[in-house]
Amino acid sequence: MTAVQPETRPATLEDVPGWFFPVDRHLFAWLLERQQKLAIAGDLIEMGAYLGRSAIVIGEYVREGETFTVCDLFDSDAGDDENSGEMQMSYRSTLTRNAFDANYLAFHDALPTVVQAPTSVLGDGRIGPESCRFVHIDASHLYEHVIGDIRVARDSLAPDGVVVLDDYRTEHTPGVAAAAWEAVATLDLKPIVLSGTKMYATWGDLDEVQEDLFQACRSWEHQRLSVEQVRGRRLLRLRGLKELAPPPFRHSRYYGEVQAAQLRARADARTEQKRLAAEHAAARRTPAARAKRMARELLPPVATRAGARLLQARRSRKG
Repeated sequence: MTAVQPETRPATLEDVPGWFFPVDRHLFAWLLERQQKLAIAGDLIEMGAYLGRSAIVIGEYVREGETFTVCDLFDSDAGDDENSGEMQMSYRSTLTRNAFDANYLAFHDALPTVVQAPTSVLGDGRIGPESCRFVHIDASHLYEHVIGDIRVARDSLAPDGVVVLDDYRTEHTPGVAAAAWEAVATLDLKPIVLSGTKMYATWGDLDEVQEDLFQACRSWEHQRLSVEQVRGRRLLRLRGLKELAPPPFRHSRYYGEVQAAQLRARADARTEQKRLAAEHAAARRTPAARAKRMARELLPPVATRAGARLLQARRSRKG
């Protein structure tokens, strides 16, 4: 098991850095739980993991006999200048394999199958055709890479499988938008629902999953679900009127330890505050301090100011 330094141990999922927003956590949980209820089996893939926040959630739904594969370069060489430049700009030195492993193992007993390489290697026979039920694409933002990842997802997903595309509309990721909507137009990708940052889609049947989701979203507070039409198909769009509270998720194995450390730190801070207050009070009790305090309290303001000016003048002459 990867060693985790105490100061970096996550106590909760929110302690793991990343951009996995509450509405998407609800959609991931709902889709994965729906697959379980309907006994839809298959493997799971995440292309691009950063420090593991979404992978930790996906890993909660891996059943016996299924494989969860995470593919990311982490701190390896990207292999081409354009991709290297994008990684350096987006993640700098924060994305490391050790950090991902440590975060994941804080919540799970074993790592997923980790492929530390460009996501293009998944198209080289590593993933069986129609073997997967859930694929999350959140790796490169470059068009050529994203369209390749979508093709890998198309070939590996079972008929009822779901693919999730991150950053399909973000202003700094036009390559993802181009690839996503090109897949809708030319690869028959069928969007199920759009959140503010992710497109949820399938190559299977839309009607049943959309109807189930439409009913489920009615209970989600502060969310507005609208219905659009794209290429003659219904498309749901989920928009938050206020921030949605994230769904509950269990604590990490370090929760008790982290909580205890935080309590000790707060107790130490209170002790230090009391010590400083006691030193200050003691200083105020010295003869010189008492004389100054009495002068301020008893002498009229004019005399106090005159005395201060006289003392300043004496100091100036000595200097």
